Amino acid sequence: MNAIGIRVSPRAVTYVIYDGAAREIVSVDAIGVPKALTAPEALKYVRNTILDVIREYDVEKAGIRITESNAQRPSHERIQLEGVIQEAFASSTVSDYYCGQISAISARLGIPRTDFKKYISNEMDFNAVANWDTHGQEEKEAILTAIGAMNA
Repeated sequence: MNAIGIRVSPRAVTYVIYDGAAREIVSVDAIGVPKALTAPEALKYVRNTILDVIREYDVEKAGIRITESNAQRPSHERIQLEGVIQEAFASSTVSDYYCGQISAISARLGIPRTDFKKYISNEMDFNAVANWDTHGQEEKEAILTAIGAMNA
């Protein structure tokens, strides 16, 4: 069973496909949001691309790492992209999905919330994933979100 974990930034959507049965990462990639697109076109582009990824990898479970409610400067672009991705999950073959901030993802992984940022910053090695330190911060958040989706 495959799961997708997603971490959105204002101009890109990082996603990870995780095979829960094999307990391994199948794919780590990003969808760049073309600058030439208007906001509605960009949302449509991301929605369609996410739906294509879900079909390609036969994704059954999903998670999206959403903006923290206490963010100093929340990005409206990021929030809009997170919303359209949630709608894509609801319109797809995904049977279960969750939207989580750091605390929700940590709970699904069974790790202390304080360790989440330590894994992201390489203060701690997440032993369940080979070559953990070779991934960027957004990739790591997407990986943890995908693994957490297996518990959705």
